[in-house]
Amino acid sequence: MNNKKYIRSSRRTMIKSLFATVLTAGMGAFRLAQGEPAKRSRKEASAEAVPFGNQPLISQYTTHGDFVFVKGMGDHEERDISKATNNVLDMIEEQLDAAGSSMEKALKVTVFLRNIRDYDAMNQAYRGRFGDRPPARTTVACYNGIPGGSLLEIDCIAAKIE
Repeated sequence: MNNKKYIRSSRRTMIKSLFATVLTAGMGAFRLAQGEPAKRSRKEASAEAVPFGNQPLISQYTTHGDFVFVKGMGDHEERDISKATNNVLDMIEEQLDAAGSSMEKALKVTVFLRNIRDYDAMNQAYRGRFGDRPPARTTVACYNGIPGGSLLEIDCIAAKIE
């Protein structure tokens, strides 16, 4: 009796697996027929990789399809939040330009503040840097500070220029 249950269970598993394979292959063929690329490749482009031993640890930016991802950037020297914000935004602009994008193409920005009391001053320096239509933004205060002792760190996701 147990062998019959096992055989039925095995057949069901095999049929489900076969059905999933056929469905996946059919969806892939449909995408190709519609002219969609089957898979987008990831391209790492870096103006300067941050080294860690013999291997790079972080790329300054990475592109994937039509998107540019700029790593979190901080100013480890400046102790004035307005100047630090301007310096970091200048660094992000430089990376976006190198990757074939611009501040106006930014879609999402995340700002990490060492102290939430710097929020208003950071906003003043930030205002207008991304053109008339600023990107979506998340701002958080980091309880234990930011690596490197920065007052803030900012990362960015942008579209490539068409």
